[in-house]
Amino acid sequence: MDTLADIADIADIHAPARISLLGTTALLFEAPGEMSLSTQQRIWALAGEAATWPEVGEAVPGMNNLMVTFATTAPTPRDWRPLADRLRAAWAVAQPLALQGRTVELPVVYGGEGGPHLADVVAHTGLGIDEIVERHSAPLYPVFALGSHPGYCYLGGMDARIATPRRQVPVISIPGGSVSIGGHQTGVSASAGPSGWNTIGRTSMSFFDATRQPPALLQPGDSIRFRVQQVIR
Repeated sequence: MDTLADIADIADIHAPARISLLGTTALLFEAPGEMSLSTQQRIWALAGEAATWPEVGEAVPGMNNLMVTFATTAPTPRDWRPLADRLRAAWAVAQPLALQGRTVELPVVYGGEGGPHLADVVAHTGLGIDEIVERHSAPLYPVFALGSHPGYCYLGGMDARIATPRRQVPVISIPGGSVSIGGHQTGVSASAGPSGWNTIGRTSMSFFDATRQPPALLQPGDSIRFRVQQVIR
């Protein structure tokens, strides 16, 4: 019988999906292929199914992955290969689940004090400020997952032409509501904290309130549209 340590890094011999052990309490399923909305929708479907299994405590979708915690209602078995195999089998037949969420419009002030790294995005992409703002505010961004910190949304759909590498030296603290670009993704900080992304603007929207029900403003399946409130050069 395999122990938990034996499956710390499970290689799927039938598909490029990867499953690894998170401590002794969970498995991480990493979807194969490039990040896309259809892949994320299959993650949502897999999460919904796995959450109903008796051996699963919680199924939490991430960006192109799924964390599955072990149920605490029974003693922890030594061998979790059956659960890993069950995840693989469910993924093979999972169909994209299109969640019908809300669309939230966020007014953004681009540049200025709230967007100190807009010039860095200009320098990297070779595009002008107006074009960067236009390309950033044009898409409807689906919320793929929540994570990093309470209320933070991982978004898909950013124009690849404004992609900018993460900063070599992270910023110690940026305010909540900071709109940033990191690689091929964009996001909005739900609270103040450190960041290695390029902050290009700020919104006054509050993404997390512990007194609100639910506390997080957005959920997977919702969408964000950035509205240009002002551009400060």
